[in-house]
Amino acid sequence: MFAGEHGDCAKKVGNEVKAACTVSLASLNLTPDQKTKMEAVMAEHQKAGCTEASEAKYMKEAEGVLTKKQFAKIKAECKKGENKEA
Repeated sequence: MFAGEHGDCAKKVGNEVKAACTVSLASLNLTPDQKTKMEAVMAEHQKAGCTEASEAKYMKEAEGVLTKKQFAKIKAECKKGENKEA
C-alpha cells in the first residue's frame, strides 16, 4: 500500500490482498489539519490489522475528519473497487 492511500484490506484472495479502496489523500484536497488527522487514522487502521471491524472503524473516523464531499469521494472509490472484484 502506498502512503496516502487506503485499501479495503478485508478483501483477500488466498494470501493476496486485493485493495478495493485506493483513494489518494492528495486527490481529496485536504486541509493541513485534515491531512494530519487522516494520516493518524490510516496509521491506526494499518496497525490494527485487516479486519472488517478495523475497516468499519476507519470509515467512521474518516467520516468525522472529512467534509461530506470528500467522504462521498472515498465511498464512491471504494464502491468502484468492490465492483471490479465481483
